[in-house]
Amino acid sequence: MRKKILCIEDDREMAALIAEELQDRDFEASVAYSGPEGLLAIMTDTPDLILCDIGMPTMTGFEVLERLNELAPRNGRIPFVFLTALGDRESELKGRQLGADDYVSKPIDFDRLTLIILARMGDIASTGSNASTLNDRELNVLVSVARGKTSAEIARHLQVSKRTVDYWMENAKLKLQAATRAEAVLKAVAGGLIQP
Repeated sequence: MRKKILCIEDDREMAALIAEELQDRDFEASVAYSGPEGLLAIMTDTPDLILCDIGMPTMTGFEVLERLNELAPRNGRIPFVFLTALGDRESELKGRQLGADDYVSKPIDFDRLTLIILARMGDIASTGSNASTLNDRELNVLVSVARGKTSAEIARHLQVSKRTVDYWMENAKLKLQAATRAEAVLKAVAGGLIQP
């Protein structure tokens, strides 16, 4: 059964793009174009995860999450991810203080968003049998990849060559029996080896 994702986004073009991308990735996507409409949608057909813009008229995304927190005893805990053009640290901290599970800046990297959604809903395939043999370097690379970093960015941060980072990533993929970087990250998250 496909997981239901509610996207609360006042920009209709952006909402349509997000819904289409989610459906292409085998999720059941619905859209609400305002905070109040989103809350009504949550009350009538509880989603498995909520994606919510912050900067909306009438009711901001922060206000939606505050209201949802008040309703939590009735609806249970629904994973909540902010999607926003507000990339500043203060907005992210406020969202996390309110209990948001994640915070994704626009323009949206849909591969990264898919990883976040799967991790938050616990729908990631189990890890391979050699997962426990991952060393600290391989785990650090997987965490950085989960956070959207390229091999070159990871190499600069760790002060090693890109080739070394790629080597660590290949080792992690082999140990996790993963064909791609994304699959390796998914398996590592599912196995509780890393947190994105």
